[in-house]
Amino acid sequence: MGKARLEAFSDGVIAIIITIMVLELKPPHGEVLAGLPTMAPIFVGYVLSFTYVGIIWINHHHVVHAARRVSASVLWSNLHLLFWVSLMPVTTGWMGENRLVALPTAVYGLVLLAMALAFWVLERSIMATDGDESPLAAALGRADRKGLLAMAIYVLAIGASFFSTALAQIAYGLVALWYVIPSRGIERAVAND
Repeated sequence: MGKARLEAFSDGVIAIIITIMVLELKPPHGEVLAGLPTMAPIFVGYVLSFTYVGIIWINHHHVVHAARRVSASVLWSNLHLLFWVSLMPVTTGWMGENRLVALPTAVYGLVLLAMALAFWVLERSIMATDGDESPLAAALGRADRKGLLAMAIYVLAIGASFFSTALAQIAYGLVALWYVIPSRGIERAVAND
């Protein structure tokens, strides 16, 4: 299978995930602004999740573009990533509708952690398939420090969610802000390949 087909399939799945997330948003009841504060946790969760899905989509584009070949391990790693991304609508809804209480906030963090780990596995699969001369390997080096640090922050935030959901949410938001700007090394690798 070529890279284009892998990317098209992934784009389609991600588009469906975003569609499901937005369909879960319900308008406030009534015609006055009094209903808006009750929607705030749901909307904030949606914005955070939309940002994460967008980050996955952009970074997925970069790593797949940097790949030279697609192997079975890359296909399975990609499906593994898409599985975890597909849980975003459920965990977003659960967290938002329960007003950011501990367990849904922790489960949301577990899904973020699993997505980060799955993305790391996808990167490693691409590098193993392309070998030592892989543009992605040149861009990331042996360790993706940013990805590993993000996973450590998720672990801490998951634990913190049982003491302070606000602290966990801030950590999730800060990691998202950190990832809004793609890695310069990957962008250079994509541009040079």
